[in-house]
Amino acid sequence: MAERLGLIAGNGSFPFLVLNAARAQGFQVVVAAIKEETSPEIEQRGAAAVHWVSLGELSRLIETFKREGVRQAIMAGQVKHKQIFSNIRPDWRLAKLLLSLRTRNTDALIGAVAKVLADEGITLLDSTSFLAPLLAAPGVLTGRGPNEQERKNIDYGRAVARHLAQYDIGQTVVIAESACVAVEAMEGTDATVERAGAILRHRDLGAAPSLLSRSLTVVKVAKPGQDMRFDVPVVGVRTIEVMRAAGASCLALDAGKCLLLDGAAIIDAANGADISIVAD
Repeated sequence: MAERLGLIAGNGSFPFLVLNAARAQGFQVVVAAIKEETSPEIEQRGAAAVHWVSLGELSRLIETFKREGVRQAIMAGQVKHKQIFSNIRPDWRLAKLLLSLRTRNTDALIGAVAKVLADEGITLLDSTSFLAPLLAAPGVLTGRGPNEQERKNIDYGRAVARHLAQYDIGQTVVIAESACVAVEAMEGTDATVERAGAILRHRDLGAAPSLLSRSLTVVKVAKPGQDMRFDVPVVGVRTIEVMRAAGASCLALDAGKCLLLDGAAIIDAANGADISIVAD
């Protein structure tokens, strides 16, 4: 009998990529689909079983995996931070866990959930275990490399982003002319880029001329000691579309730590928009 793999599925295409890759390697995949996040299409993708659970139903998740004979699992797909901290109705097990946390950021919460799973005999694997080819390779990934100003933006942006990331505030900053225009909190990368574009548009419409170029550089980093089991940085074609609309011309990533969810389609979209992507 094929080995069983649990998939805790959030939103977006990430869970589908993991499901397809795991099945291609002979695994029977048991999906725990999050009611508030996962696309219903997950039921049509050939999983051995799909069980719907709500955020906060930690006991139900564990009981489901145990009943299905799952001893290894992967978390894939975003769960919006605001969902985690505002919409959870915790069961007794999760409520006990939340009360034990000294800080209630994403790393602390999901890390504690991973420990509970391990205590119940369910090992959480790296979320990129089946998707190594989609990790950003080092170097310039697009036809155009960063120009001099974009490189200055990247250097400054990395320093800022790493300070934010170490406190689990966010992993993305948007820079113009070596000035920080926007930082990510709970809204996510795309919303941060949109906000940066709106800020510069607002400045352009004001009475005083803006000293900042409207050309934005987006810097997305992994956290220090990034736990590859969860909250791995990801980008997709949608991010490139948002960057283009916001007036962003460059995207900098951490090599080997960020997933390009749409593969070559991301590079094609960036080349079409004259956006440079570089991974260091």
